[in-house]
Amino acid sequence: MSSQPLRSRRGRPPGRRPGAPDTRGEILAAARAQFAAHGYDGATIRGIATAAGVDPALVHHYFGTKERVFVAAMELPFVPADVTGAVIAGDQGGMGERLARLFVSVWGNPVTRAPFLALIRSALGHEMAATMLRQFVRGALLSPLASVLTAPDRELRIELCASQLIGLGLARYVIRIEPLASASDEEVIALVAPTLQRYLTAHLPGP
Repeated sequence: MSSQPLRSRRGRPPGRRPGAPDTRGEILAAARAQFAAHGYDGATIRGIATAAGVDPALVHHYFGTKERVFVAAMELPFVPADVTGAVIAGDQGGMGERLARLFVSVWGNPVTRAPFLALIRSALGHEMAATMLRQFVRGALLSPLASVLTAPDRELRIELCASQLIGLGLARYVIRIEPLASASDEEVIALVAPTLQRYLTAHLPGP
């Protein structure tokens, strides 16, 4: 029987370095550097683990997926996979309203809006930040939504929705153009949702 105390053998995350005071924080610091250097697509769990000096299993232990590592590293208020299900559930005829409602609820809350604004501001001034944000939005948010559409040109439709919503966010919450900035959430949703729905399901003119 081992003489090692039971306490030291139980409850330690896999691959943790002995004596590391803040392993999770070190992983997040390494993740920020990896995402900044390689973009969202180029960064890997293994690369993040190597940069942090830990086993990849430890990164999975703390975060699970690369998407969740990114969300934690960038201090985003939610994981896209946790909210896209509510948008794609149900009839596609109501998807535009559900998407508009989700967007307004996120951007209307200063706590959840601030991290996204910080990312957008960074992307406007730095090409790598723009690439990282674009890859993350496409892979984690747009692709799951596009995958459920039955109309052709699914990726284009979702990207049109994204352009509409980003423009709405900047005009309403950043520049604060009136009377848009003072309109109620329900007013904005009622006006924007039909446009989003047309992007998602209406016939698009050919070339």
